[in-house]
Amino acid sequence: MTSSRLRHTFLLVRFSSFCFLLFFFFTTLGPNVLQGANASPSSKKLKPADPYALIFGTVWDPDNHPVYGITVKIRRVPDKKPKWQVYSDHSGEFAQRVPAGKADYVVWADLKGVKTKEGQPLHLAEQVPVHVEYDERVDIGLHLIR
Repeated sequence: MTSSRLRHTFLLVRFSSFCFLLFFFFTTLGPNVLQGANASPSSKKLKPADPYALIFGTVWDPDNHPVYGITVKIRRVPDKKPKWQVYSDHSGEFAQRVPAGKADYVVWADLKGVKTKEGQPLHLAEQVPVHVEYDERVDIGLHLIR
């Protein structure tokens, strides 16, 4: 046999071994590995065409005036850390799209370094629980106290 024929045979053997490995992966391991990728549709990022629910709220100061520039954090109930962070606009309002479907969320304001004009620190009266059933809008208010 010539060297080019040997090289061709060697490459053919390597290629068939690679094909066998691919076949082995997709028939035995593939379904188990790929199953985890599709396990939780709510953990994937929302696309513009996906159905969603809307958490809409207003941040109010102790005198019931809307507050601009407050950091609002949102997390799912079983989670420890916030998944979303938004800011109140000039009307004190904020909005966050969340996946449609039955879920519970907690919404709160991060008030580190936020003070009144007189220099008094502000606090959140209480975290607001939000329950979503479908692709709906839920309106809430975050009330700040001295």
